[in-house]
Amino acid sequence: MRALVQRVTRASVEVDGAVVGEIGSGLLVFVGVGRDDLAADDRGPARPVAGPAAPGAALAVALADKVANLRIFYDAEGKSNLSLLDVGGAALVISQFTLYADYRRGRRPSFSHAADPAPAEALVEQFRQALERLGVVTAAGKFAAHMVVSLINDGPYTILVDTDALAAPRRGSHHCAPGSPAGETTALAEDL
Repeated sequence: MRALVQRVTRASVEVDGAVVGEIGSGLLVFVGVGRDDLAADDRGPARPVAGPAAPGAALAVALADKVANLRIFYDAEGKSNLSLLDVGGAALVISQFTLYADYRRGRRPSFSHAADPAPAEALVEQFRQALERLGVVTAAGKFAAHMVVSLINDGPYTILVDTDALAAPRRGSHHCAPGSPAGETTALAEDL
């Protein structure tokens, strides 16, 4: 799963000329679901999911946890030290299959790496519900509809969060193992 996260002072989404979701200060989160995410419950950090779990629901929960806890809001000293939870901000969640565009060949992007609509819709909803369980007030667009999204970007501060990157070891995360010769590094099991 991928989330394009934008810090905003306000954001809204319209479908057929009617506002279907809006927030004040918080995060506008475009969420895309990839085909590989549908069988990915064994990857990444997982937390229990209430209710019936869609395939890949653990990824949706892990992504929501990461987004809600990103320290991208300013503290009293002007440093990015506070999370969405810390500032009591809201999240506007918008489904965005185009985050899985493959533009390597030709001029027209391919979206063959994006999940099919029905399971993607279920995971986007699992993501939104996971944010709410964390205490984030949410609003949402309408899945598969033509949406007009308006926002006032704050910063701008925009981050792409990818669950594949959450499951991968961090660069430079090798540590000296106890009992190993000085200077020899090994990867810790938790880094793999």
